[in-house]
Amino acid sequence: MLYFYTGTDTKKARGEMNKEIARISKGGERVVRITDANSVADFTASLQGGGLFGERRIVILEGLSENEEMRDLLFRSLAQMQKSEEPFFIFEPSTDADARRTIEKYSASKNRFDAPKKEKDNSVFALANALRRADKKALWAGYQKELALGKAPEAIHGVLFWGAKDMLIKSKEGTPESNRAKKLIAELAELPHEARRNNFDLEYALERFVLSAA
Repeated sequence: MLYFYTGTDTKKARGEMNKEIARISKGGERVVRITDANSVADFTASLQGGGLFGERRIVILEGLSENEEMRDLLFRSLAQMQKSEEPFFIFEPSTDADARRTIEKYSASKNRFDAPKKEKDNSVFALANALRRADKKALWAGYQKELALGKAPEAIHGVLFWGAKDMLIKSKEGTPESNRAKKLIAELAELPHEARRNNFDLEYALERFVLSAA
């Protein structure tokens, strides 16, 4: 019999697989674990049953679809594992959709555990927009928020520099907005060099820029 576990929430998928292994275990089985670090010979041996004395086994195959040498053998052996009286567990954290569907077709139990998608962090765009609007209060608050989130000053500098360049691209030549964008670009380009010359941390140099950028 074949059991299949997959998904981006690898901790939960592995935990649920281990619970199922414990549930079906009658005691005394030998657990055979084959990963992509094993050899093809190890994998082949795991498919050949309990040997001369009919040893009871539980076979766990982890991440084999990511190993080019083992991938074909894995798919060729799915029907054999499906019909086997021994339980086979396939654990594939990040297999592609075609491989997942193929394995599911032969699996008596299909279990997928995906981690929740992280919300997109739009704070960097808020910082750039505040710079464009010359909104000193929002720019200061955004800068402090980025620092509190653990963002490196170099990364924040990069966002501000990108925002100033984006402002220049979207403005008409000769307008106040275009002239301001050019000024901001020049100041931001010079800022890291100025900080080094004056023995300032970039964090404090950025703080001074933010307070004067409106």
